[in-house]
Amino acid sequence: MRIDAHQHFWLYDPAEYGWIDAAMRAIRRDFQPADLLAEMRAAGITGSVCVQARQSLAETRWLLDLADRHDFIKGVVGWVALADPACEIPDHPKLKGVRHVVQSERDGFLLRENFNRGVDRLRERGLAYDLLIVERQLPDALQFVDRHPDQVFVIDHIAKPRIRDDALTPWRENIRELARRANVWCKLSGMVTEADYGGWTEAQLRPYVDVVLDAFGPRRLMFGSDWPVCLVAVGYARWAGIVDALSANERDHIMGRTAAGVYQL
Repeated sequence: MRIDAHQHFWLYDPAEYGWIDAAMRAIRRDFQPADLLAEMRAAGITGSVCVQARQSLAETRWLLDLADRHDFIKGVVGWVALADPACEIPDHPKLKGVRHVVQSERDGFLLRENFNRGVDRLRERGLAYDLLIVERQLPDALQFVDRHPDQVFVIDHIAKPRIRDDALTPWRENIRELARRANVWCKLSGMVTEADYGGWTEAQLRPYVDVVLDAFGPRRLMFGSDWPVCLVAVGYARWAGIVDALSANERDHIMGRTAAGVYQL
């Protein structure tokens, strides 16, 4: 099974998706399962993990409903109000993980006691936690992960280094330190949108790929398209092809086996 471990669906509403700015106007429309399935088939991908794009339990339930109706959606990483002691975590076989848009929060958010107590509930349910952070939040992420040594963590978009500026440090040092934790995995996703949308090159991305390949190894890396967000900078098939061009051993894990294991697909 070849898995896209990171994609989104939405019914576009300017108020709900204010983060889609003028530079991203190409994705100011609806994106639904039929749209993705055509892209996946062209790239030889057979299953996906759908990830939340709104901080809403209603969206999580909608994504789970889509997963019930479309077999190629193998799992959902949804959103729940982790900081609320009374938060509801849907009991659904395709709910595989939870995510919060920490990149939009103030530094220190990951260290809040109520949020950490919520993460403890995920471990009890056997759910992964996807870390959506930017480079400057990596030091907080290290402390956060160390509080939960038995929790499965997945780093989205290789923690969003400053690719546009060709900046490797301090991201490189911090991501290597995070990779020393055996309970942390990482997605090769979201890289082109951290570069110049129209001017990025594969050569520019390669140092970042090399760092995470060396730090995590292929058994803790997984392919994610970040579709449809990726479409502002790259087509689905091209991004899949870039990752698919790795060695056979790397490709076997990154293009499916890692995600299947981590998300229990």
